[in-house]
Amino acid sequence: MAKNILVFIEQRNGQIKKSSFEAVKIAADFANKLSSQAEAICIGNDVEGLDTIGGYGINKVTHYKNTDLANYSNSAYADLLAKHAEETGSDVLIFSNSAMGKDLAPLTAVKINAGIAVDCTNFEFEGENVKALRPVYAGKALINVNVNGDKKIFTIRPNVFKPGEPTGDKAEVNVVEVSDPKLNCKVVELKKSADKLDVAEADIIVSGGRGLKEPDNFKLVEELAAQLGAAVGASRAVVDAGWRPHNEQVGQTGKTVSPTLYVALGISGAIQHLAGMRSSKYIVAINKDKDAPIFQVADYGIAGDVFEVVPALIEELKK
Repeated sequence: MAKNILVFIEQRNGQIKKSSFEAVKIAADFANKLSSQAEAICIGNDVEGLDTIGGYGINKVTHYKNTDLANYSNSAYADLLAKHAEETGSDVLIFSNSAMGKDLAPLTAVKINAGIAVDCTNFEFEGENVKALRPVYAGKALINVNVNGDKKIFTIRPNVFKPGEPTGDKAEVNVVEVSDPKLNCKVVELKKSADKLDVAEADIIVSGGRGLKEPDNFKLVEELAAQLGAAVGASRAVVDAGWRPHNEQVGQTGKTVSPTLYVALGISGAIQHLAGMRSSKYIVAINKDKDAPIFQVADYGIAGDVFEVVPALIEELKK
């Protein structure tokens, strides 16, 4: 029987990331299935709304606080996580498979000598054994993973596990002041694109590819995204060409996304791109090449010119 389940709460600029609520719900489910206890840990300076995670099944949060911890430092965060896991007897740790989670979970695994399964999309429980399902071979196959050893770490794919509506319960927050965090490096400045949704957490994404021909034509992607309340994504080819910033790239070398709706404009569907978005609930593809690989994974496909189809679609949405 697991002695304790520990879930990591990720924050950015003092705000809890959406994917962390998903991780909290999974940790609560783990505790229920394993007849154990679950608690959360957050590392930062001033973090808002930590008690709200009580609405998702976790009633205790430890907040490690220091001004130098406001921004992510893998050395300091991993050190505090490992010490807290040891002190609380936690042998199952849950992270979101975000950019931070991908970096922090393996570091923590090394420190506490834990086995790890990353990018999990489902879990099965057989008594006290947990079997994780995760995609492999760029999403072409799924495998069941058993993590050996007494300590286990799982990272979950964002937007796959829905946290549901909160109950309104409040968690107990225990603030621990950290006097001398272990900082091998320090973030001195953080810049954020104003009013832009993060593709990793968006529920709707509109992405563009080389079929848009030139960067100025990406205004079609932005206009359609604005009508749908969506985030703007891009294929690797257009990011490499300098048309769009890397933080918008969807794919194996970009961000893995699982939105409810993914709209691909002028994207042929290279395997590296499909690896990052094929787990989307609904995929809509618009491409003039009817044999493009993207149509093999699309739920709805339009074999047509994006410069004719998308403006018409925007006009219909405006109505």
